[in-house]
Order: sequence, then structure tokens, then C-alpha cells
Amino acid sequence: MGVPALVDAQRAHAAGVQRLLESYRAVPDGTAVRLAKPTSNLFRTRTTTQGRGLDTSGLTGVIAIDTRARTAEVAGMCTYDDLVAATLRHGLAPLVVPQLKTITLGGAVTGLGIESTSFRNGLPHESVLEMDILTGAGEVLTASPTEHADLYRAFPNSYGTLGYAVRLRIDLEPVTPFVTLRHLRFHSLSDLADALGRLAQTGRLDGVAIDYLDGVVFSAEESYLCVGVQTDARGAVSDYTGQQIYYRSIQHDTGVTDDRLTIHDYLWRWDTDWFWCSQPFGAQDRRLRRIWPKRYRSSSVYSTLMKYEQRFRVGDRIEQLRGRPPRERVVQDIEVPMERCAAFLRWFLDTVPITPIWLCPLRLQSDVGWPLYPMEPRRSYVNVGFWSTVPIGSVAGATNRRIERAVRRFEGHKSLYSDSYYSREEFDELYGGDSYRAVKKRYDPDSRLLDLYAKAVQRR
Repeated sequence: MGVPALVDAQRAHAAGVQRLLESYRAVPDGTAVRLAKPTSNLFRTRTTTQGRGLDTSGLTGVIAIDTRARTAEVAGMCTYDDLVAATLRHGLAPLVVPQLKTITLGGAVTGLGIESTSFRNGLPHESVLEMDILTGAGEVLTASPTEHADLYRAFPNSYGTLGYAVRLRIDLEPVTPFVTLRHLRFHSLSDLADALGRLAQTGRLDGVAIDYLDGVVFSAEESYLCVGVQTDARGAVSDYTGQQIYYRSIQHDTGVTDDRLTIHDYLWRWDTDWFWCSQPFGAQDRRLRRIWPKRYRSSSVYSTLMKYEQRFRVGDRIEQLRGRPPRERVVQDIEVPMERCAAFLRWFLDTVPITPIWLCPLRLQSDVGWPLYPMEPRRSYVNVGFWSTVPIGSVAGATNRRIERAVRRFEGHKSLYSDSYYSREEFDELYGGDSYRAVKKRYDPDSRLLDLYAKAVQRR
């Protein structure tokens, strides 16, 4: 980035921060402060809010990229789509790039993001060197491991209840133009879990260092690990932004299949079909897919369609016409220790009628840990993602509640971006209640921002 462009970006950011502060000061006393965001990757129903949200219109860009230090300075509302477009021009990428293009840097840090580099790079917030945070007290503070360290460590998994990220400086890593893929087929969950643990621990397949690792479970008898290695070697590449569908491409009868993608298409391989969740909208029907405009095959479009479906209860109305009860939404990501992976998958497949299931190994890189999502540092975990609906139970959220109880039995946690049903006591125990309250009292003394339990469980 040249000096004039850098100066312009810094000035634009400063003006954006000023507008943000002015909009904060305009919020009447006693009114909850919230963001005005055009998109959201939260999947829990929320009560209707009154009043205008904070103006984040000037906080959406990349401020600077330092190719020598391999860092990026980014506004809090910048999407990973825009960040990756800027960094790839320099042969660099964020250490963890969450799967969906509309996820913002601030969202991935105050919430939790993950991807196939997490077995070696941890979670997105672990690559944050420092960040400016608008606190509930109306101050913009710089938080880092040495400055306002309590806020820095409590910010991940606080979901905007301790403040909003205004600017972040993050580490980048070098990447090559292409990724070679190997899709390994497994016929038993035990074999799958053993291989996943081994690959995550050693970081090698057949003696070759691996860069990316995730997996998909279609059934107890059909599952896959997808191993990626960066390469400069040119050659034919696959395209899953058109008529071909990525998750279907990994399926085969036995052994190993190979594939190649550009680094750009690999990072966004899940976005085109929102993993596999585009299917209910007809986007995977061959006839409809041919006429479905390519620019509208994206997670942002499907997410918008889903919100309209929920607003007008389209799915429930269709079920009613068919003489069936409404369905319960089960959209969750959970983490369990690596050694409990196979057992949890068996329980899930026997209990919850949802497939496919996404697997993503991770290991925290910090030796200190993060109080609001307390996993053991340097211990291997597996993220398990499942997103669909099931027949409604006898109580609201019956299947979600059953999953919450099971995750606790398997020594795991679940993310808070979707529906939760914990009691206050359970929630405090699982998500660092004492640590949270101490930081909340210091940086949001008048409770201008929502409480985490009120937001995550009570859907405020």
C-alpha cells in the first residue's frame, strides 16, 4: 500500500471512528447500545429493538498491510472477503479465515471463528496483536496482551457485550497460489477419529507437512478427512463456484482421491453452497442451478432467504399443509476433546437426524487461555458443526437442550451464535461468569451494553 493510499485509509478510518462515537453519544440514557449492521451471522431469534444502532459505515475497510512484518491493520466491520482480497495480492492470508465471506474481523473475534488451519493456528482471536475497542463506557481503548489485558482476554466470546472492535492489528502468513487436496475415505468413526487425531498432532500425511485439515461425516459408515497442502505448481484446477458442488466432490467409494484449487477458491470453498445448506433453497437442483445467477450462489444470499423464511414461517406453513408439526431449528457448532470425538459422533448419529456433519480440529496456541470460552491450552479438540431442522419435541428446543446436556457429558462447549437454553448457573460455569462480571463492571459500569446471558440465552 503506497503512502497516499495509506494516509487516505487512515483518515477514512479516523472519520469513521468519529461518526461511531457521535452515534454512541446520541443514544438516549437507558437505551441499550447496539450496532447497525447490514449483515449478521448470528442464528438466534432476537426480540425487536428500538432506536437506531451505532453508525459503523466508516469501519469496513482494510487500513494497512505491512508485507515485511506480515500484519494487517483492519477496521472492525471489514469482512474477511475484503481482507482476503487485499492480502492475497501480496501472497498473504490471515492465520484463520472463517468459512463465510460476510463474517467480519470484529465478529470473528468477539464471537468465535474457526477453519481448517485451526489445528495449527488456533482461533482467529489468537492472531490479534492489538485492537481498539469501543467500550460500554463510550471510550475507545487499545487492548493487547500488555495493555488492558483483562479486556483483551475476555473479549473473545463476549458477543459485543463488553464492547465493539473498532480496529484490529493481526498476524498474516504466507500462502501459495494453489492448494492440493487429498480426500481420505473412512468406513468407521473410530478409524476417522484416530486418523484425525494423528494428523492434527503430527501435522503430516505420508511424511509431508499439511496446511489444512477438516472433514465431513455423511453417516457412521461414510466419512472423510480433507487434507490440503499449499503448492506453487501450476496445473488444472477445479471450480466449485459453478455447476459442481464442493462437498459432493469429496465423496467416493474407498481410498483416497485428489483435487486442486486456487488458494482463493479453497478459502471460500464452503461459501458457494453455505456448506450444504443451499439444498433446501433448490440451489443444488441441476435444472435450477443452471439458471441461478452465479453471483447469487453465496452464503449471504441463502442467509437472507433463511431470515425471510423464519419471518414468514414458510417452513412451518408447508409442514402444516402436509399435516405435520412445525420443526425445530438445530444450528450449532460444538467442541469436544479429540479423544471424545468418535463417541460423540456415535451419540449424535444415533440421536439427532442430521447429516452431513462438519469436523474441524483445533488447538489453542495461547498458554494462558481465554476465560469466556475455557478450553485447555495445547489440548486437541474437534469442532463439530451441524445445521438443519428436526421434528419438534415436547418442549421448546427439545433437541437443542439434549445436545447441550450431551456436550457437557463429553467435556465440551458449544458456540453461542445460535439458540441456547442454559440456566444462569450452568452458563456462568461454562462461560467464565466470574471473569466476565469483573471485566463488565470495569468497562461497562452503567450496563449500556447487553449482558451476555441476556443476549445469548434470553435472546435480547
